Amino acid sequence: MTEMPPVADAPQLEGTMYLFRKPELLTKEKHGELGVSRPKRPFAFCDSVRAIPITISEIALVQKHYPIIFADPQNPMPMAVVGLIDDVNLFVGEKDGEWEQNCYVPGYVRRYPFALAGDKESDKMAIVIDSEYEGLSKKADVKFFEGEDTTDETKRAMEYCSNYERDRLMTQQFAQALVQYDLVTSQVAQFTPEGGESQPFAQYSGIEEKRLTDLADDKFLELRKSNILPILYAQLMSMGNWRMIMDRRVRRFDLKADQVLQPVTKK
Repeated sequence: MTEMPPVADAPQLEGTMYLFRKPELLTKEKHGELGVSRPKRPFAFCDSVRAIPITISEIALVQKHYPIIFADPQNPMPMAVVGLIDDVNLFVGEKDGEWEQNCYVPGYVRRYPFALAGDKESDKMAIVIDSEYEGLSKKADVKFFEGEDTTDETKRAMEYCSNYERDRLMTQQFAQALVQYDLVTSQVAQFTPEGGESQPFAQYSGIEEKRLTDLADDKFLELRKSNILPILYAQLMSMGNWRMIMDRRVRRFDLKADQVLQPVTKK
């Protein structure tokens, strides 16, 4: 389990973290009186994104609800598409900020406002908190610390982040395998209105099915033995969700036929 290192020994934060506005190492000195409560709009922190990182262990669940794409052919880390054309997460309610019921919530979102930070020069790991999270306060329902020790809730959050980090590292290995087999290409999603011609609405990276089927028998066998094949087929099957997410966008903004591919202004 990840431990809370002394401040002097903690890794140094560098760069940015996706969805985190102001990441900070969680320390007794700085956050000893703080904790978290559930905000009125609990998923507001990700209501303006179009895609969310996922791990390979999530792909079987994600493909039921979202198109799965990859960051780019050279670094094919998987992502769940949650919005189209506009910077709007179509699975987060406009008014209540809740995630759509009965739709899988990606682990990257569920671990927020926590994350794990590592030091490139050592194997030290530490827990990170988004210090601008709306649910952060001194009157929180769940405290980070009790006396000199972290609370059970904080320990559980740390354990979840540790498990997520293991999944993320496995996903990196998966991405490297995709590069090795040269299976990911740049692709275009198209929408065909009734009685009209197909029009592109999204560019993304995905598995090239022909490259997969044209693999030499020994390479295909390697993929099967490494248990990668089910993940690839799940990504291909998830492409059927493009139409579903387009329909979701039409309902959200009450769009007419000639407005389907036009950007809208978020209210």
